[in-house]
Amino acid sequence: MELRHLHYFIAVAEELHFSRAAERLCISQPPLSQQIRDLEDELGVKLFERTKRHVHLTEAGKVFLDRSYLLLAQLEQAIAATQRIGRGEVGQLAIGFVDSAMYTSLPEMLKGFREQFPEVELRLQEMTTAQQIQALYDKQIDVGIVRSAISEPGLSVECLLPESLVLALPENHPFSAQTQVSLSSLADEFFILFPAKLGPLFYEQIMHSCEKAGFRPKVAQEAVQMQTIIGLVAAGLGIAIVPASMQNFHRNGVIYRPLQEQISNTGLYLAWRQHDSSPVVGAFLNLLRKTASWNSIGVT
Repeated sequence: MELRHLHYFIAVAEELHFSRAAERLCISQPPLSQQIRDLEDELGVKLFERTKRHVHLTEAGKVFLDRSYLLLAQLEQAIAATQRIGRGEVGQLAIGFVDSAMYTSLPEMLKGFREQFPEVELRLQEMTTAQQIQALYDKQIDVGIVRSAISEPGLSVECLLPESLVLALPENHPFSAQTQVSLSSLADEFFILFPAKLGPLFYEQIMHSCEKAGFRPKVAQEAVQMQTIIGLVAAGLGIAIVPASMQNFHRNGVIYRPLQEQISNTGLYLAWRQHDSSPVVGAFLNLLRKTASWNSIGVT
């Protein structure tokens, strides 16, 4: 029995007329009559009572019609579910992200993804860049949103949101009156830095920029979370160079100033396993690419 037999049978059962059913199916009547006879032979029962003037369903035919409708409905549901999965509209997606990403346009992007793909279960995990790299290798997350352009074997990396760096100062700092601050003027300041082992590229970027300005930063404190770094700045324990989006984290006692020197931009980067064929991952990456603002986040 083939699927076409069900379609042929349903057409005849609904029309109760072989000629009209054949016309509806865009085939000639003799082949249709033969297909119905073949179906009855295979089932071993008569589905129709035929006279010269009338065609009627037998009791067996009535039951088979109900089951045929059910089978075709289930088939359509199976096809639709398969297609949704193939388009990445159904499934689970584990996403790692650095805490500072929540002060960029990433939350709006996640909201847009949830609205467009409501049947995808999102599992968000706040992690450092180093933790996300390991989690990708261990298949604990599917996509990482990291702070640096990492280069790791087996991982693909793509810039999502370029972003400039700014200086975070205690509001009573002498430099707070300046509209811009020279990096070289910070040689005697104490810095609050992100730990090198958890974000080596971001750490080295700040170190390298300061060394180009003629000094190596004096480290007063290290902190894993950007909010903690800003809090320590507010407490007067030092200054910090942070992504410009942290200006969206409003904390009393802290002001932000642009730096005069050109410092290589940081940014948010997407990271995922190379050759990952998951449709959900593909749908997520494509949507973020379409909705991301590719302009650097400026200083307000």
